[in-house]
Formats: sequence, structure tokens, C-alpha cells
Amino acid sequence: MRDYCIRPAGPEDLDGARAVMLDTVYRDFGTGYVPRWHGDIIDPVAAYLVPARHTLLVALDAEGQVVATGALDSRGPLHPPNPRQVAERYPSGESAQLRRVYVRSAHRRRGLARRLVAELLAFAAADGGYRSVYLHTDPSVEGAEGFWRSLGTVVHDEREDPGGGQGIVHFDVPLDALVSRRPAAVSPHL
Repeated sequence: MRDYCIRPAGPEDLDGARAVMLDTVYRDFGTGYVPRWHGDIIDPVAAYLVPARHTLLVALDAEGQVVATGALDSRGPLHPPNPRQVAERYPSGESAQLRRVYVRSAHRRRGLARRLVAELLAFAAADGGYRSVYLHTDPSVEGAEGFWRSLGTVVHDEREDPGGGQGIVHFDVPLDALVSRRPAAVSPHL
């Protein structure tokens, strides 16, 4: 298994992080860039680096290339487009939302997503103000639903709604979901 460096994104990482995220929405999701859904990808500084309770992590390979991302913010899911009961359960400010946990296909199945999530959960726990952790995923993306089911609990599956909603699955992830598996330390450099 390759060694990866996971760290908070710095200015030097932003182009690589954007590339991973944009490649994911174009190739894996098939949606392409949709401004109302993906504005944080274009401006990760405002979305994740400036707000104190937000973070963007990157995973770098041995050559120093960004190969994975993971983000957390304090914005709860909005209604619409999300179901009202999900938005009410995860209010902004009290809920940590996991976002953009994306791994380039050549680097998948090596534990990177799990390591990123462990670090994001540790960040949320250290904040002290989050009472819950929320995320949603598109189950049509290979491996996504199974991965999140291994870490959390489904709180709403839109595929079961009349008309199928957006087809999204919403999850609650315990803050301590990966405490026992969390790496001892994250290297600040390669």
C-alpha cells in the first residue's frame, strides 16, 4: 500500500483539490458542474478554509499530487431540495455535514476515504459544538452507499418516497464511528 499524506488543504493544494472534485462530478456523478450544488468546489477558500468550524482535507500521494478530498462544514441540509424532516433534524450550526469525500479511481480501495472521514470526525468532535454528523450520497455511484452504510445509519432513503425524490440517501454518522480505527497522527508533510 502506498503512503499518503492527509492534511488540511493549503493554498498550494486548491487547484489539485478542485480537479479531484470536478472530475468526480463529471465522471462519477455524470452531472457536471451545477452552480447551485457545487459552488463550494469553485470557491473552497470561502466554503472551507475561512470559516473556523469548516475544513477541507486533501490526501497527497508520494509524488505530492492531490488524489482525494474530504470536507466538513456547519451548514445543514436545506429544504428544498432535501426532505423537510432531514433539514429539521440537522440544523445549521449544530450539525457537521460531511462533503466532497472523493478519491480518484486509481487510489480507491486503499483506505483513503475511511482515513479522511476519521480525520473529519475528529475535527468535528474537537470543535465541541456539533451535536450530529450528517451526509447524503448518490447511491448510483459505485461503492458510495455501501461505504456510508458501514459508517452510519440511514435516516432517509429518497428512493422510498413517492416518485423517488432525488434518489439520494441521507445518513447520520456517529462522531465516534472511527475512533478506534483513527490513525495515530496525520503527517503535516510528505
